[in-house]
Amino acid sequence: MTISTEFVAGVVAGGVLGWIFDHFLGTKPWGLVVFLMLGFVTGVYNVMRVSGFTRRRSGPDDGKTR
Repeated sequence: MTISTEFVAGVVAGGVLGWIFDHFLGTKPWGLVVFLMLGFVTGVYNVMRVSGFTRRRSGPDDGKTR
């Protein structure tokens, strides 16, 4: 449930910001299109972050001493 909420929130926030941008600057539909795409990308990133997909992998120079 949390993962789907993160995705939907990103897309909805992008859509609302795009609509506001278009409404005040008169750039219909470009602001909505651009901000919806940014919202989609943000939603995908949030889903990856919440699911642990973007966790940092430990490597040879991860700061740990041997």
